[in-house]
Amino acid sequence: MAKIASAGNYGPKIRSDCMVTIELTDSGGVHIELISKVKDFFGDHIIALAQDELKFFGEKNAKIKIEDQGALDFVITARIEAALKKADPSITTSYLPEMKAHCTYTTSKDALRRSRLYLPGNSPKLMLNAGLHGADAIILDLEDSVHPDEKDSARILVRNALRAVDFKGAEKMVRINQLPLGFEDLKEIINENVHVILIPKSESRQQVIDIDSYIKKLKKDKTPVFLMPIIESAKGVMHAYEIACASENVIALALGLEDYTADIGVTRSRNEDECFFAKSMVINAAKAAGVQAIDTVFSDVNDMEGLFENVNQAKAMGFDGKGCIHPRQIRIIHKAFLPSEEELSKAERIIEAYNTAKKEGKGVVSLGSKMIDAPVVKQAQHVLKMAKLGGMIQ
Repeated sequence: MAKIASAGNYGPKIRSDCMVTIELTDSGGVHIELISKVKDFFGDHIIALAQDELKFFGEKNAKIKIEDQGALDFVITARIEAALKKADPSITTSYLPEMKAHCTYTTSKDALRRSRLYLPGNSPKLMLNAGLHGADAIILDLEDSVHPDEKDSARILVRNALRAVDFKGAEKMVRINQLPLGFEDLKEIINENVHVILIPKSESRQQVIDIDSYIKKLKKDKTPVFLMPIIESAKGVMHAYEIACASENVIALALGLEDYTADIGVTRSRNEDECFFAKSMVINAAKAAGVQAIDTVFSDVNDMEGLFENVNQAKAMGFDGKGCIHPRQIRIIHKAFLPSEEELSKAERIIEAYNTAKKEGKGVVSLGSKMIDAPVVKQAQHVLKMAKLGGMIQ
């Protein structure tokens, strides 16, 4: 009996993707039908790619229809693999594209994370040029932005993207699904040079421990994979500190206010006054644990003035970064999180006075008529660190 399955997207508004439909048969060999506007230029290459992949999986009898809308190789192979695995669930191996040199860079625990751009994990067209927007991090999302029926296809596509797409040095993050489905995501992507795993709806220390332990079990080398739990519920807020301390690989706590406000039964307002307690708890938990605090997304992509005010508020409270859902938000977020010229100048004067007093053996540090104590120096050092990471100073 024939087994038929499809994977991918196709239609007049679809770009950089394809729909692959596979019928596995008992005989007849391999037949490939290609529908593509670029068939005259790349048809032979696409067909050869499909033949190689079928050979890899040992499929000798199959009918394949590829409806192409300008998909790159890593997308085509992901769609073929996903369709094959739907048609034949016994397939457990993976057809991996070459790991490109531009995908092999690493990150650090205290990397700059002012902006994190969310991208749906099943939409390749949004991935291809995402690195050009200059976000500090790119989030390939396998959770809320992916329809339940497309989870399997999305994780294969994300895996291939981690091996092929040039994100221009942006930190590579993946938001997995809630457990236990998140374990399936980790199996697919954890050895593909992903830098940070976002843990959605984190509510307990044990969730983080379970994921961290599973990653260590799967990981083929000693390169660390960092964790960013997302606090999205009243329970998560109340357990924020123990979540932040659950593993040495936790590098930040992120806040998700859409789910949080729904959980406590209120409507999220523009000024977010109803979320002040949650914000304060997450910030204090993160700082007490020695990790970064990352603010929620600003959902109105057309309100740049409101975004700037929102980010300034977040910065004033102690947040180190913010999520974003559109590339146009990145520049505003970066501008707001960087020190102003006045803040930078003041910090430089404080550090200069501190270093001079230290060199001269003075126990008291002053700048003009004001005394400078350790917390002021620490804050000035933080301002200089942000300025250096942001390229304002060398």
